[in-house]
Amino acid sequence: MQVIRFADLCAQGAVQGKRVFIRADLNVPQDEAGNITEDTRIRASVPAIQMALDAGGAVMVTSHLGRPTEGQFKPEDSLAPVAKRLGELLGRDVPLVANWVDNGVPVAPGQVVMLENCRLNKGEKKNDEQLARKMAALCDIYVNDAFGTAHRAEGTTYGIAQFAPVASAGPLLAAELDALTKALASPARPLVAIVAGSKVSTKLTILQSLADKVDELIVGGGIANTFMLAAGLPIGKSLAEADLVDQAKAVIATMKARGAEVPIPTDVVVATEFSATAKATVKAATDVGPDDLILDIGPDTAARLAAQLMKAGTIVWNGPVGVFEFDQFAGGTQAIAKAIAASPAFSIAGGGDTLAAIAKYGIEKDVGYISTGGGAFLEVLEGKTLPAFEILAKRAAG
Repeated sequence: MQVIRFADLCAQGAVQGKRVFIRADLNVPQDEAGNITEDTRIRASVPAIQMALDAGGAVMVTSHLGRPTEGQFKPEDSLAPVAKRLGELLGRDVPLVANWVDNGVPVAPGQVVMLENCRLNKGEKKNDEQLARKMAALCDIYVNDAFGTAHRAEGTTYGIAQFAPVASAGPLLAAELDALTKALASPARPLVAIVAGSKVSTKLTILQSLADKVDELIVGGGIANTFMLAAGLPIGKSLAEADLVDQAKAVIATMKARGAEVPIPTDVVVATEFSATAKATVKAATDVGPDDLILDIGPDTAARLAAQLMKAGTIVWNGPVGVFEFDQFAGGTQAIAKAIAASPAFSIAGGGDTLAAIAKYGIEKDVGYISTGGGAFLEVLEGKTLPAFEILAKRAAG
């Protein structure tokens, strides 16, 4: 997919003196007092902003924060704490501009301002054309650097890109596009996908889409329990969706017809209750009792999967394979994480629980690319074209 890259515009000198509108993802968690508790997204936005400043642009940055009601400002919806933190990171003052759509934005080349929460603007979520045209008139160059919202066609993620004189991808968005293309559009083989979670129903379309692409589809969590049922194995009282067994069988059949595989656990870790103090017992997959809860894959299964990951050319990871929050049920996820870290394969990982597992086992530097978007990452795995990518590609094509 060809898009205009903001980094290229900067390198070409095309940003000097131009008004640059950056849509970032600055939706950070805050405590009850409004203090930012985790600033990863703000730090991730700095390269695009600094790039624009260094290239001589007059820089405007905006984002959504929380779920405000359009047209109804409340103090807790304000980007003021974000502007303050961004200023600290940039080493300069970042003024906050309210009511910016109709009143213009006072910003000069070499300056940066924060535009108040974009979701306060009426028509933002429904991608109102009049709003989009007004926002586009504020800038010479639009930059989308918010992959976390790339699956939504909203005013600041899609509409403005239709009407701005130039629409480009920021460094974060471009990096996501490159990594996803490398992993899914032109992967080194074998391509192994790990899809785990509590329910097949929430990821059924992903499983169906990947079944046509991957060489091996590793399932984990409650999803694996449903596939165990499909394979005729007992699962006791484990979380599963018996009504989706036929769909699980169809995924297995699709893979098998291509000479590919959905590995079914041969051993599991069970308990009779779901708690941090539950006693963990390793059992053969055929020996799960009627009162057992399967809470992790067993050591033999983990070792077999780890060995297969070591032979992969590309690994896509979404979801831990067990209840890794409890250490006695974390062995499977830890083995998978360490195998991904040690594998020579290109790896891409996404989703909140996956990022938590990566952080727990300290393998951040050993994963080829860690996606910044949850819902957007999942939609790409489903085979969907994200609206933000679609409009940028259209604009690049002229």
